[in-house]
Amino acid sequence: MKYGIVKCAAVTPEIKVCDTAYNAKAVIAKISELNSLGAEIVVFPELCVTGYTAMDMFFTRELLDGAIDAVKRIARAVPPNMLVFVGAPIALDGRLYNCAIGMSAGRVLGIVPKTELPDYGEFYETRYFTPAFDGVETCASLDAPIGNVLFECAGTGLVVGCEICEDMWADAPPSVDLVRAGATVIVNLSASDEVVGKSDYRRLLVAGASGRLHCGYIYADAGEGESTTDVVFSGHNMIAENGGVVAESAPFGNGLAIADIDVQKLDVERRKLGLKQPSKKYTVVEFGLGNGISLSRAPERYPFVPSGDDGAQRAELILKMQSNALATRFNAVKSKTAVIGVSGGLDSALALLVACRAVDKKKIVAVTMPCFGTSDKTKNNARALCDALGVKLDTVDIKRTVESHLSDIGHSDTDVTYENAQARTRTMTLFDIANKTGGLVVGTGDLSELALGWATYNGDHMSSYGVNAGVPKTLVKYLVRYEGERLGGAARQAVDGILNTDISPELLPPEKGKIAQKTESILGKYDLLDFIIYYYCRFGFERDKIAFLLRAAFADMPQSELDKALDTFYKRFFAAQFKRSCLPDGVKIGSVSFSPRSDWRMPS
Repeated sequence: MKYGIVKCAAVTPEIKVCDTAYNAKAVIAKISELNSLGAEIVVFPELCVTGYTAMDMFFTRELLDGAIDAVKRIARAVPPNMLVFVGAPIALDGRLYNCAIGMSAGRVLGIVPKTELPDYGEFYETRYFTPAFDGVETCASLDAPIGNVLFECAGTGLVVGCEICEDMWADAPPSVDLVRAGATVIVNLSASDEVVGKSDYRRLLVAGASGRLHCGYIYADAGEGESTTDVVFSGHNMIAENGGVVAESAPFGNGLAIADIDVQKLDVERRKLGLKQPSKKYTVVEFGLGNGISLSRAPERYPFVPSGDDGAQRAELILKMQSNALATRFNAVKSKTAVIGVSGGLDSALALLVACRAVDKKKIVAVTMPCFGTSDKTKNNARALCDALGVKLDTVDIKRTVESHLSDIGHSDTDVTYENAQARTRTMTLFDIANKTGGLVVGTGDLSELALGWATYNGDHMSSYGVNAGVPKTLVKYLVRYEGERLGGAARQAVDGILNTDISPELLPPEKGKIAQKTESILGKYDLLDFIIYYYCRFGFERDKIAFLLRAAFADMPQSELDKALDTFYKRFFAAQFKRSCLPDGVKIGSVSFSPRSDWRMPS
């Protein structure tokens, strides 16, 4: 385990009901197989040592003694780099408990009895078992504590709590108290039989528990080998993290779900939200894991961008959020116009597309302001987009104004002053047009630029309302493409032209009519920068961990590119806070936001 990332597995072995020796052998074989795959936490189903469907055989001494022998045999096979949970019946003080048994490094560490015993429909557990008691006793047969037990990997943030099948379905699951006591991962040893529609509901419960409790959740379900007298079990295993199922075995599939859980990520969520105190006291037993790491899934390259089948639905939602926010502001301040500087680049294209959804197109004042760095391509892009959308485009050439200003202050170099004078003149022009037309200036700058300070202070940094303030550059590109495809025709052609244009502030003279100043040549690729912004600003990960995740996500890119992006972020992010501290209002879109009034408070 490294960087707080632990590889977990939920697995269903093929068992034989009441054949504890056979079942132990099957479990041990799976442990060996999963150890070779790098799994560190392995969870087996409820009562897998005996079979869940043993029924009145649970009354026999032979089965209970065989279960103890099998548990000891399994424990001896568990290496020191793994934490394994198996289900078995444990007799104690004249009572029988349905238990989850945690083991590592050749021994049993602790035993957790089931709290909620179902006694309806096909279930009749109260015939055999006693509900969990509050407190901790010693199980002499396994020389281990039994009761309120937590399992901690010291110094890693990994704390594991157990619940068993019905516990998750209850109105007050034990996992609530376990999480309040510090558990970052919950394991559930289950024998949930299959009926029509149940797998969907089961999935919702697992995902919901992990999201509501901000934990990892490993769910192992009984399967082949259980009795089919009246019921059938499908081996529907799942691993969830913070509200989403990250690995799953299909019902009646191969019975294996394996995935990484990032406990550092979960810890950040909890520290932001806070945890209440538990109502119970727990005994904590410690275990160790190795120092290696082998990711079972590479991190998503584009954490800000919708993925999967619902991408269009998510894009539509974001555009509605932006347009609704702009319309609300527009109407609240009784604006007559929405003034937008249209450069022919991505950000202004998105702002214009949003404005067309938010207000009457006749009220949109689109302005292009060519100056020293403006290329023919971007001028044509701006014109084509406005024509396609039916928006009138005004041209205000600001060259003479900027030249006069630079002359007034005695400046002639093509340096940062030369560049920023253009940006500030454009902003002044837009605000004055807004004054003239009784309008507001729609900001075009995006979240990535705010993170990196890639905006001129009191230039494009300022507006009346920033519709793109919560949208990172990779998402800007996605939304512009989506809206172009939705509109089709000339709008799609105009959008394609913008998407195929290099990202540039266009503040330096073009070379032979082409863009000379390319943002990604200066800063690095926005694909990489947005990845870094997400993991630093969302979770506060240290540089080493972000570098590791970046390498895993972008294994096909040169290391020099990755290093450049990391260096750029750390050099620019902290130096740019003074710009973020005085941002205009702008709509929040996702979990990362730099509004100084709500989400991001940092010394300038």
